[in-house]
Amino acid sequence: MNAADRRTDLLAAAAATVTVVLWASAFVSIRSAGSAYSPGALALGRLLAGALVLGAICLVRREGWPPRPAWRGIGISGVLWFGFYMVALNWGEQEVDAGTAALVVNIGPILIALLGARLLGDVMPPRLLAGMAVSFAGAVTVGLSMSGGGGSSPLGVVLCLLAAVGYAGGVVAQKPALAHASPLQVTTFGCLVGAVLCLPFAGQLVGEAAKAPMSATLNMVYLGVFPTALAFTTWAYALARTTAGRMGATTYAVPALVVLMSWLALGEVPGALTLAGGALCLLGVAVSRSRAASGAGGAGGTGGAEGLGAPKGAGGAGGAEGAGRAAGPGDAASAKECHGPQ
Repeated sequence: MNAADRRTDLLAAAAATVTVVLWASAFVSIRSAGSAYSPGALALGRLLAGALVLGAICLVRREGWPPRPAWRGIGISGVLWFGFYMVALNWGEQEVDAGTAALVVNIGPILIALLGARLLGDVMPPRLLAGMAVSFAGAVTVGLSMSGGGGSSPLGVVLCLLAAVGYAGGVVAQKPALAHASPLQVTTFGCLVGAVLCLPFAGQLVGEAAKAPMSATLNMVYLGVFPTALAFTTWAYALARTTAGRMGATTYAVPALVVLMSWLALGEVPGALTLAGGALCLLGVAVSRSRAASGAGGAGGTGGAEGLGAPKGAGGAGGAEGAGRAAGPGDAASAKECHGPQ
């Protein structure tokens, strides 16, 4: 690997790290915001805050409108990930216990790898598959150890499954768009599409904002600015430089970080089983992102991702972060839930 490739790899890894840390930090914020805002209202408030920040940055940087070839991917990812995914997951997490949610939602990265191989021509090296299997086992372990014995409804399972499908479809649709537009453009307009999709919840948002404590509203704004505006853009930056499967596998680090953050910020001391599950998540991510001797699945857009071309730009600051009691993607999760991208 030459110096330029090494630098690209390091920048992509740094961007992915920022993403998973911010997505995990959403857990603490959703604890407050989720107690005062319903899932749809919180998703809309978060998306509006994120869109305002991203729009201002786009104006300052004079990014302009994305090229026409990028709009298909932006529109699909905006509908599936920024819009449908967030609402479906938040609703589903109110109907199932954390262990079930962790099990169902964390099939998302697996679906990303499968769809990426089928639709984008991504390579699925053995290390990626092995790492994802280890991380999935860890995520389920974390979820079961933190579930508290709640019940599950068929509706909740279906909603979590739909959320996982929406998450995977959104990521795979976003990847080709990054060959034509910058990460900032893809994230900004995807966030706007999601916000428009969530506009039916505007009445709930206004009514709940009038009654919500200031701390809950500030946490909703935080969710929009950092885990959405910043984290989704660093996600897009990293996704433009690696395969969809490897990026999806990276989000398995979120459950482990949620365990650590809830311990430090909320005083929730994890048990031995929870710590073991978190360790498995991190081990799996390390395995999935390691390089075989042949260099398959490298961070420079290997496999089918290479044929999509380099991104138009790398600017900007968009999943999935972890918020709650189990482990997987989502955003307005209930007060005790944690999943992959938030």
